[in-house]
Amino acid sequence: MLLRFFRRRYLDVLGSIYIYNEHRGYTAIDRVLDAVRARSPDDTALIAAIEQHRADERKHYLMFRRWFERQGRMPLSVDRTFGHIDRFIEIMFRRKIDELDTQAVVDDDRLFEKLCRVIALTEQRGYRQVEILLAHPMVKSDPVLMKIFRMIQQDEPSHWAPYEGWLQAHGKREPTWWERRIDTFIHSELLFFKLPLLFLNPFVGRKSDWADSGGANASQLQAPA
Repeated sequence: MLLRFFRRRYLDVLGSIYIYNEHRGYTAIDRVLDAVRARSPDDTALIAAIEQHRADERKHYLMFRRWFERQGRMPLSVDRTFGHIDRFIEIMFRRKIDELDTQAVVDDDRLFEKLCRVIALTEQRGYRQVEILLAHPMVKSDPVLMKIFRMIQQDEPSHWAPYEGWLQAHGKREPTWWERRIDTFIHSELLFFKLPLLFLNPFVGRKSDWADSGGANASQLQAPA
C-alpha cells in the first residue's frame, strides 16, 4: 500500500513537471519562430527544423495531457519554478521568458548565439534525463509512460540540431564550461531540492484547467495505448 502511494505520487510529480515543461517549450518556440521568420525568411531549412521542434514539443505535451486524462485527474499546479528553460533564460538573460524581447534577441547575432546555446544545452539535458527515466523502476511500472518517454527519446536528438547547426554555420563558439555548469546547477536544483519538496508537500493543488485550453483536444492525438 505504501509503495503504491509513493509510486503514484512520484509519477504524478514527474508527469506534472514534464507537462509544464513541454507546454512552456512549444509556446516559447512559437516566439522564436515568429522572430526567425521575420529576420531570415529565406532560411527555410532553419525555419523547418524549428517548426518540427515546435511540433514535437506540442505532441509531447498532448501525450502527457492524455496520460493525466486517462487517470481522471489534472496535473499538480507547478509553475516556472520547475521549468529548466525558464531558469536558464533568467540566469543567462537576466529576465523571465515572458519578459524577453524575442525579436530583439534573434536580430542580434550575439544574443541569438547565446539563445541557441541555451536551447541546445536544455534539449541535450532532456535527452540524458529521459535515458535515466527509461531505466527507473517506477517509470517502468507504467507502460504508457514508458511509451511516451521512448517517443521523446526518439525525437529529442533533432531538437538541438538546428541550434547547433546555426552556431557551426556562423562560426560561433560551443558552450563554455561555465554555461554547462549552469545547466548542471539548474538540473541538480530541480532534482535534489525542488522535486523532493513538491513530492512531500501535501498542500499543492491541481490545475483547474489545461494550459492549452481552447486549443486542440488531447483526444485528437493518438496517444500511446
